[in-house]
Amino acid sequence: MTDLSEPAPEEAEETEPEAQDARGRVAELHAIREEAFRGPSERATEAQHAKGKLTARERIELLLDPGSFCEMETLRRHRATGFGLEAKKPYTDGVITGWGTVHGRTVFVYAHDFRIFGGALGEAHAHKIHKLMDKAIAAGAPLVSLNDGAGARIQEGVAALAGYGGIFQRNTKASGVIPQISVMLGPCAGGAAYSPALTDFVFMVRETSQMFITGPDVVQAVTGAEVTQNGLGGADVHAATSGVAHFAYDDEATCLEEVRYLLSLLPSNNRENPPVEVSEDPPDRRGEELLDIVPVDGNRPYDMRQVIEEIVDDGDFLEVHERWATNILCALGRMDGQVVGIVANQPQALAGVLDIEASEKAARFVQMCDAFNIPIVTLLDVPGFLPGVDQEHGGIIRHGAKLLYAYCNATVPRISVVLRKAYGGAYIVMDSQSIGADLTYAWPTNEIAVMGAEGAANVIFRRQIAAADDPEAMRVRMVKEYKAELMHPYYAAERGLVDDVIDPADTRQVLIQSLAMLRAKHADLPSRKHGNPPQ
Repeated sequence: MTDLSEPAPEEAEETEPEAQDARGRVAELHAIREEAFRGPSERATEAQHAKGKLTARERIELLLDPGSFCEMETLRRHRATGFGLEAKKPYTDGVITGWGTVHGRTVFVYAHDFRIFGGALGEAHAHKIHKLMDKAIAAGAPLVSLNDGAGARIQEGVAALAGYGGIFQRNTKASGVIPQISVMLGPCAGGAAYSPALTDFVFMVRETSQMFITGPDVVQAVTGAEVTQNGLGGADVHAATSGVAHFAYDDEATCLEEVRYLLSLLPSNNRENPPVEVSEDPPDRRGEELLDIVPVDGNRPYDMRQVIEEIVDDGDFLEVHERWATNILCALGRMDGQVVGIVANQPQALAGVLDIEASEKAARFVQMCDAFNIPIVTLLDVPGFLPGVDQEHGGIIRHGAKLLYAYCNATVPRISVVLRKAYGGAYIVMDSQSIGADLTYAWPTNEIAVMGAEGAANVIFRRQIAAADDPEAMRVRMVKEYKAELMHPYYAAERGLVDDVIDPADTRQVLIQSLAMLRAKHADLPSRKHGNPPQ
């Protein structure tokens, strides 16, 4: 009988592994990691650079503080078979995941590697992103995605699509909990585009990044319209027309530097306040220039950006959605070192009226500020909502209600300042005292009323004007009378609708003192699962 407990000598020689010491194993590890870091080939890297694009690792190096990146699952490989996949199993599976620091604070990041499967998402690829997102939520740290992928990996079928579902679910779970920033550095088509749309901010690079649900070929086949990729979903299209992109830049280095700047203005999560920076700009600095920037004549335009420059620290602020819905400005800046969100009408564009796009833009910004404990300062110079058939048929009622809902729902400190015009429903919507602003101020150039004096006089004194021997002279007289009675600068203050009328030159000091008083503000909302905001 053969003793099965002892193998035959020949078998022992064939199955016994070759002895190897720990140093040999470590050398093998380093060789494998070097292969993963190097990527598929020099040719693939050169092809990436030839398109004006950096590699995934080069992008991470620009985003994070030097030497801070800690990578996860470098050696991960897919397990798919069929269509030649079993013969091609590169390390990382086309996505680099990990964490590092930006200005010394922890940030999680994943970057598609277009050199591997065109950055397409497969099952293993998706699981790496899911794991990273779960850790970012648990750690309470921002998540930045560097997107450069060709969509779902077709060879893996529905498993790849399910991977996107897991990302969307986590984007939604993280919403309002940690800042999420999507940086578009290449193509993003089909369902993949919905992940950036769910995040807080979208950055794009001109010429090299595109986003669309259906590509140019499909658009042409269905509609007959011929359009290029950039014409359909390039950076300028999404920054100025669709509003999908908040920021657009000419090159990746500038784009990633601006991502770092944005992160410096945001808290790590919704349980923290934004970082404070010591400012050398005196909090009591007077802004005499404001008296010249804003004309007393309500019909004369001016650039509201100049007003913001005068009141924030060192004139430095980051404008969000700069080229979309330009009749309203949304910006992040600092006052006495504290981060504030600023919403302001822009008289240079459409006289600063509120319309559908402006309402949506400002509403999302207000919600973001409220989610991340950023006080909101609102600067009003608004003649009302934009009239027109297109606006009414486009749903200005429900879209305007989004901004109203966002302000009413916000519990962060809220201060509004009326510079000039504040008419009708737009005055109420733009964080008036009646919808919960903590403090409201006005300049002595303010005109707070149901509507402009000319329109009001035409309505109220219609019969007197029509019956007068000189209707035009009567109309002018009635306009003056209406202004004197109901639109003088102290009318709202006399009725307690604004807390004070202030010297414009003192605006910065007044805002800083008010924000300091409100810093410990606490407001409770009714117990509920969530609200049902207008759509």
